[in-house]
Amino acid sequence: MTGIDLLFLSMMAGHTEQTLEIVRLVRDRLTDGELRTLVAAVEVTETDELETARTWLAQAGRSARADDHAGHGTGPDQLARLRDAPPPHLDTVLIEVLSAHQQAAADLARAHLAAGTDERVRDLARRVEQSRSAQVALLAAARPSI
Repeated sequence: MTGIDLLFLSMMAGHTEQTLEIVRLVRDRLTDGELRTLVAAVEVTETDELETARTWLAQAGRSARADDHAGHGTGPDQLARLRDAPPPHLDTVLIEVLSAHQQAAADLARAHLAAGTDERVRDLARRVEQSRSAQVALLAAARPSI
């Protein structure tokens, strides 16, 4: 595993931690059933991917530290929007925030596919790119009418 593979894993771990923070902020407050189902699936998938990334980093003698991925995801303003969104608007705010966040993950994974060398890490990047792109499409289709 090369430095570029380890960098991707570290950045992806940080990004995934942010995704899980987003999910935990909203999962019990969403009103749309399909959106709740999608958020639950995101939580399960990304919890597993985070464990994989952390395991591979640990095997390489590395850890994913919060400062390793500063500036590579959803910031405090977006998290505050989610935290403060009133119930009638939360679904819409989540769709906006999570769409941008998941698109960034897909972009990061796509970049790693072009530069990565370890086949296991490239396979993870491929799965991340495909799943996050599909999630962005589902979120676009889920825009509630309020």
